[in-house]
Amino acid sequence: MLPSAQQAPARLRLYLTNGSYQLVLSYKITGKLVVYRSAERNGESEEIPLELVDLIRTRQWQNDHDPNQARDPAQDSGDRAPVLSPQLAREEAARAARTPTVAPNLKLPAEDSVLVLDTFEGTPELIPLAQQGSDLNKETAHAVLKGPINPSSGPHRILDLKGQVAEVQLHVDDPVFFVRLGKDDEPADTGGAFVVDTYGAADRPVPSGSALTSGYILERVEPRQDERVVDSFRIALLETGRKQPDIIELDAQPMPGGRWLRLTPKQRLEFGEYALIEVLDDRNVNLNVWDFGVHSDARENLEAIRPELPRSSTLGRH
Repeated sequence: MLPSAQQAPARLRLYLTNGSYQLVLSYKITGKLVVYRSAERNGESEEIPLELVDLIRTRQWQNDHDPNQARDPAQDSGDRAPVLSPQLAREEAARAARTPTVAPNLKLPAEDSVLVLDTFEGTPELIPLAQQGSDLNKETAHAVLKGPINPSSGPHRILDLKGQVAEVQLHVDDPVFFVRLGKDDEPADTGGAFVVDTYGAADRPVPSGSALTSGYILERVEPRQDERVVDSFRIALLETGRKQPDIIELDAQPMPGGRWLRLTPKQRLEFGEYALIEVLDDRNVNLNVWDFGVHSDARENLEAIRPELPRSSTLGRH
């Protein structure tokens, strides 16, 4: 039985796999759900799928702030939570890091490198973004073609994209982007950031991911007769607070496990056409960009990845 509001323990942080957290008074695991008492809603009992909860980080926070609070989450119900060995815990963390959950019943896939979280008719969807700008090896998920930008020059044309509109059209003005980091065969990094050399030769393809040293921005591109024009920008002005025309900066946060980078625009996007651009260093950008548009009345994207409802399970006697 959960304790009453008068007996509520100190507020705890129930961390989610997307990096955010809920303030709770207590929580427990019930099957595939985590049931918790919300500290923000007067102790009301709420629930969330277990797969959306980062138990390792939650327990670590409890240990760091008050060892007396770091008990098994099933303790309130009188059950004992299963204890994983350190090796199994590492394997589980690595598995979760490869395909993390970003919305209810919606995980990042193992076979794509850059995706965007959209919402169509009230349902969250992940849309894979393809690179544009050069002929790419179809087996390559993330390619780099260095393009130098003169730091002292004004905006000038650096790339033309075919067509007036992109194939991918988003329906919300606050999308979230996810970029895979590193190579699939590299072990997950749960202790900090890792760096992968993504450059080398000017047009050498990168096997599957980006380097954590890369930065990313959005540029609103100008549609013309049969193309969209990508202009240069001042790399040195990024993260200085000085705005540049048609440039939207992104807040970049590595996701737990170091496999993915989460990119959130620092301002809402107006309707129009855009390009996601990788900034390689203080003088170079990747001319293989990811293009998309924002139009609320657009059709659903053909390659949209929709949430998968969990399969129902039954327990038999034994």
